[in-house]
Amino acid sequence: MTAKSRTHLRPTSPCLLPEPRWIELAGGTVQLEADKLIVISSSRPAQLLFEAQEAQRALSEYADVTWHIYGSDCVPEDRVGLSLRLDPAQSHAQGYALEINTLGIHISAPDADGVFYGVMTLTQLLRQYGAALPRLRIEDYPDFPARGVMLDISRDKVPTMKTLFELVDLLAGLKINQFQLYTEHTFAYQRHPLVWANASPMTGEEILQLDAYCRSRHIELVPNQNSFGHMTRWLIHDAYRPLAEAPNGCDTRWGHFDQPFTLCPGDPGSLKLIGELYEELLPHFTSRLFNVGCDETVDLGQGRSKAECEARGTGVVYLEFLLKIYNEVRRHGRTMQFWGDIIMEHPELVPQLPKDVIALEWGYEHDHPFEAHGARFAESGVPFYVCPGTSSWNSIGGRTDNALGNLLNAAQNGLKHGAIGYLNTDWGDNGHHQPLPVSYLGYAYGAAVSWCAASNRDTDITRAVSMHLLFDRSGRAGRLAYDIGNIYRVFEQRFFNCTPYGFAIVTPLARVRERLQSAPVAGAEIARALREVGRLERELDKLELSEAPDGKQIAREWRFVLRLIRHGLNRLAYASDSLTKTRPSTADMRRDMRELIAEHKRVWLSRNRPGGLRDSAAVLERAMREYR
Repeated sequence: MTAKSRTHLRPTSPCLLPEPRWIELAGGTVQLEADKLIVISSSRPAQLLFEAQEAQRALSEYADVTWHIYGSDCVPEDRVGLSLRLDPAQSHAQGYALEINTLGIHISAPDADGVFYGVMTLTQLLRQYGAALPRLRIEDYPDFPARGVMLDISRDKVPTMKTLFELVDLLAGLKINQFQLYTEHTFAYQRHPLVWANASPMTGEEILQLDAYCRSRHIELVPNQNSFGHMTRWLIHDAYRPLAEAPNGCDTRWGHFDQPFTLCPGDPGSLKLIGELYEELLPHFTSRLFNVGCDETVDLGQGRSKAECEARGTGVVYLEFLLKIYNEVRRHGRTMQFWGDIIMEHPELVPQLPKDVIALEWGYEHDHPFEAHGARFAESGVPFYVCPGTSSWNSIGGRTDNALGNLLNAAQNGLKHGAIGYLNTDWGDNGHHQPLPVSYLGYAYGAAVSWCAASNRDTDITRAVSMHLLFDRSGRAGRLAYDIGNIYRVFEQRFFNCTPYGFAIVTPLARVRERLQSAPVAGAEIARALREVGRLERELDKLELSEAPDGKQIAREWRFVLRLIRHGLNRLAYASDSLTKTRPSTADMRRDMRELIAEHKRVWLSRNRPGGLRDSAAVLERAMREYR
């Protein structure tokens, strides 16, 4: 659809994401004319060329005007359509001022970051109003200097480069300025090909390309490699199993693991391996930060370190290995980020952390204690980020209300206790069955409240997601995503870190039955959820996503999501001894899951590499085999 054929909205107030800290509407509109210039007011105009080109693209796409770029102030005033100016007098880093008046469009900022964010706001205005922009003034700057998103590419989904580039563009438009790819085994380490052989990993060349793409869009691509726990993908191989804390498996809070999970901190080979990984990985990134993970070392003290942990304390053993990793990171001139969950279990050790690390305080339920944990890190003087999540994983279609509560909780308490950053996490536990658009609402709200919690806590997120992520001016697409993510609210029983139907899909039937025996799900709840699925399927059939570049793909992904939720609901009934009258037949469940597995593979390959698909599909195939 060309810009001329777009039907632009004329809302009483602009829909902006994030909503700015301060906006004043002057009344009336400014009609953009064809024969104007984009003028870069700078002694070094090249430093704002990309920002000018982004504005030029948006003007062409949404207002159907072509304004050429000029690198000098020496032009007649009536020729200036848009001016981009660096103004060191503005006090807030990354802030900007945007004014639209009868003399044109003016963006000024103390740095190139701020100019870029002003252009992103202008792009959103053009998307709504076309060539007739409202007269206004915006003054804006962020709450958190670091606003990031972390995407899991190790359980089990590695996106294609096309998908990653598109995601970076989406995040840049939301004023996100850090991006991480959570990595266990999905970087192509040349000295360790056995580990990633079937994973379709990120290569060094691809990281260099992505790093450059992010940099131009004012996003820092932060390297990420888990380095202590979550090392199963390495330790299952005979070449690495001797480095495991518990080579033959362990007991965890999630049940018994047959496979090793954590590196043995007392084995010199563990640190040697970590050092080799860092030497190969880090040169591909320009960021001076590095997330080394080190979360959920749940088997530490169960195996080879048991005697030492009993004698000296598990927390002390953990901290000593963490400090060895810290020294490796320092050797590469980087600042270490690490997940703060284990050290928070041993609060007496927090003051022993170096003051130049960054602790990542994570938690994914709406009532996670960001308040108490933030206060503890603040008291110790250790810099920290708050790290909520999109609530997409183990959910199939999201957990909207939980996500919004979790994201806002992190922003408000992070601000209260002086967090230096906000990292919105998007995990892929148990097969990463949720398609990417399930996370859009979480990305959007997290970006909004990390930019300015006060002006965005009550934002109309469905309207904003529709407008700026799904290109649907009616608002119905955003509402559909919101409602799909709230199907779980039908159930009175609380499922931690998942939805009831997501739990049913990824969990063996025997364990589902155990859960239902101790905490039954009512047949009326399942029936009500099934009716909601049906309603949303009908809404999806009526939805028009023709302006979204991937609209057909998104519609297909949501259709798959709703069908998989339906299967999960039926699986709850199938597993329940009290619902024999409404239990679906074994033949129907097998047939439905067989079709879902085929569609899962098609949906997966539309955005992602083939590596990992076999493992993800195996979760669904196990479920199908249980119907007998």
